[in-house]
Amino acid sequence: MKAEKSKQKKGRLGAEIQHKIGQQLRAMYSDTVNEGVPDRFAELIQRLDKQDQK
Repeated sequence: MKAEKSKQKKGRLGAEIQHKIGQQLRAMYSDTVNEGVPDRFAELIQRLDKQDQK
């Protein structure tokens, strides 16, 4: 049984398919990415960074 599993190929996508999926995802989520971070989140991140530096 173990020998059979080691002979099986793992599923992989070709580079062209990965590229196409990446393009589609960027097109779908470009508005979300370009929204930016709300001020309250930016302030929280700054406070957490200051705590990490101590």
